[in-house]
Amino acid sequence: MAGLLDRERIIAPPGYNRWLVPPAALAIHLCIGMAYGFSVFWLPLSRAIGITAPQACPADAGFFQQLVTVTCDWKISMLSIMYSLFFFFLGSSAAVFGGWLERVGPRRAGVAAAFCWGGGFFLSALGIRTHQLWLMWLGSGVIGGCGLGLGYISPVSTLIKWFPDRRGMATGMAIMGFGGGALIGSPLADLLMRRFATATSVGVFETFLTMGAIYFVAMLCGAFGYRVPPADWKPAGWTPTVTRRAMVTQGHVHVHTAWRTPQFWMLWGVLCLNVSAGIGVIGMASPMIQEVFGGRLIGVPGTLADLTDAQKAQVATIGAAFAALLSFFNIMGRFLWASASDFIGRQRTYAVFFLLGILLYASAPSAGRSGSVALFAGTLCVILTMYGGGFATIPAYLADLFGTQFVGAIHGRLLTAWSTAGILGPVLVTRIREYQLDRGMPAAQVYNTTMYILAGFLGLGLLCNLAVGPVAERYFMAESELLALRGGK
Repeated sequence: MAGLLDRERIIAPPGYNRWLVPPAALAIHLCIGMAYGFSVFWLPLSRAIGITAPQACPADAGFFQQLVTVTCDWKISMLSIMYSLFFFFLGSSAAVFGGWLERVGPRRAGVAAAFCWGGGFFLSALGIRTHQLWLMWLGSGVIGGCGLGLGYISPVSTLIKWFPDRRGMATGMAIMGFGGGALIGSPLADLLMRRFATATSVGVFETFLTMGAIYFVAMLCGAFGYRVPPADWKPAGWTPTVTRRAMVTQGHVHVHTAWRTPQFWMLWGVLCLNVSAGIGVIGMASPMIQEVFGGRLIGVPGTLADLTDAQKAQVATIGAAFAALLSFFNIMGRFLWASASDFIGRQRTYAVFFLLGILLYASAPSAGRSGSVALFAGTLCVILTMYGGGFATIPAYLADLFGTQFVGAIHGRLLTAWSTAGILGPVLVTRIREYQLDRGMPAAQVYNTTMYILAGFLGLGLLCNLAVGPVAERYFMAESELLALRGGK
């Protein structure tokens, strides 16, 4: 088995079709992208004991008691901690294991990701069966989160080396799968839970086992579909025409050196600030459109608080549909913006993200006050294309600056910016909203200040992006060092 996973076993023979590699990467990213869709499990799990309605815990039940209780249901706030665990361990594992991935190759990393992500589902299923929340956190949150990190970065370096002529497009093809995983996984999970539900079970235990098996097999197929090109491989007929002025290097910076450069930390700030702003919108998209427009969403006057329960249900359905619409634009932005960056450059692409983003975030409150649902929704949809595009463009940006030899490992370390943003963005948005509501501000206006603050985040991101310049020659590896690293090949 070890021989099947060795890097030497997956070096492609002459004439190999490089277009066979993106589907392998997409298979893995579509599986781990279900992390975005885990909220589909929260309501059923919140009544895993009560079945038809949640069995409330005693008022004096402490935090640790809720982790091990078998007599009352979990709160959704406790279940949703899974999101924080996902993104924390995604960034942490990508940073820790990025160098290992470069040494052993994407197949071994992809197999490890399959065991972590699929195995996390199985361990979580045990936690559901025994009603132990800590097992769910450990299974899907910690172990599954490590699978997220390994699966996320496993194709990046490989695709960039296969597509030196279209780096942005190549990474966009794979990373768009991460954004689209929930669009497939959430309906599948809902279908399975309905299929397995009984009078004594909400069907989540069986759903986790089934989805864990499906994801495990699909990710193994993707991992075994990986091939790496020989060193310094180039597409037939393609000759690099880039110059140092365009900030595209032909050299390579070691992963242990890259984090010491100012460019790395400027890009860390670029990614963190762009993601913080975007993830803040994603987290509040559904309640925001409901609270801003209220009854106007269904053609009746009044705020959300003025509506009947039936009308609120209609508005909630529209809010959920709006969140799904934003997910679609998030996915498309990953491919379209990353592909566009191949022609206009990475730095210019991010400049567009920040300049256009500042304009759109700052104008969103006016769009809400105008009463035009289409204008408001359109503004947020464009914002989400740039959120997704930022994820897909950053690996190519790193390859341009630091070379391709360690781009996977460098990308892994940079993803700690995502871990930070995954906490900063949602916490900031929810705290500001609660603060303003507590002081009597109308619900339709509580998001205005938030959008202005997020626009300020993008302003800081623009400054970080403008500060990025070519990496100094002293940071690049010597040719002899590079040859020794590659075993003289």
